[in-house]
Amino acid sequence: MTGTTGATGRRFEELHRQDGAFVLANAWDAGTARLLAELGFAALGTTSAGLAHALGRPDGANAVGRDETLANAAAIAAATELPVSADLESGFGATPGEVAETIRLAAAAGLAGGSVEDATGRPGEPVRPLEEAAERVAAAAGAARSLPQPFVLTARAENFLHGRPDLEDTVRRLQAYEAAGADVLFAPGLPDAEAIRTVVGAVNRPVNVLMGGSGPRLSTAELAALGVRRISVGSALARTATAAVRDAAREILTEGTFGFARSAPTVRDVNAVMGQDRTA
Repeated sequence: MTGTTGATGRRFEELHRQDGAFVLANAWDAGTARLLAELGFAALGTTSAGLAHALGRPDGANAVGRDETLANAAAIAAATELPVSADLESGFGATPGEVAETIRLAAAAGLAGGSVEDATGRPGEPVRPLEEAAERVAAAAGAARSLPQPFVLTARAENFLHGRPDLEDTVRRLQAYEAAGADVLFAPGLPDAEAIRTVVGAVNRPVNVLMGGSGPRLSTAELAALGVRRISVGSALARTATAAVRDAAREILTEGTFGFARSAPTVRDVNAVMGQDRTA
């Protein structure tokens, strides 16, 4: 894989300039990427939680390394012609230079974008100091600008995911990341429409909002009316798949029945999505 084409990167950039909001559906492997592309999404994201859980590991604990993350993202990018943005966690590096290298490797893996967050993965100090985090975003932005094709860099402020519901500090962080060169700004876990409106009004870059969790129940249209440009669902689809497997297994074990399979697609149907012609 020699990297995403300029056309794919430009298409991803253009999605952020269009009126309204688009949904970045988060895939966790090549198969789900093909399924989501077949259903009509315009772009895909990866999910660190979806990957970690598929590997039998916890998310947010530095349990999945850069090589594994990029290999998974490359497989997702290779599975469709859609732009793919990777969840690059905190950049997989102790220094800004290492974060910059992650961006270059992500582009070489075929990605049209990626996100860098200010979380640390350390329970005692879950969020980096602002100056340190902004320096890492600046390094990532510099690497993205040096690429021969567009690469949309998203900067994430993680306060609300780590028990720090400080909207003022979150806005200050997003403004600093914008100044550092981020193309898209993202504060997962915002609690309500008013907080989303505040964030959108405080920055001059497209804002991504996370849906599918325990936060506000807002539609795509309602989020667009608030000024949101991009909506991602994080691990929600992966968790929904996990719930389906769990519920099916419970039916087998507790009821001794197999009714869950009635709503499942046939192997032939799934093969058609995956581009295969066999019916094993």
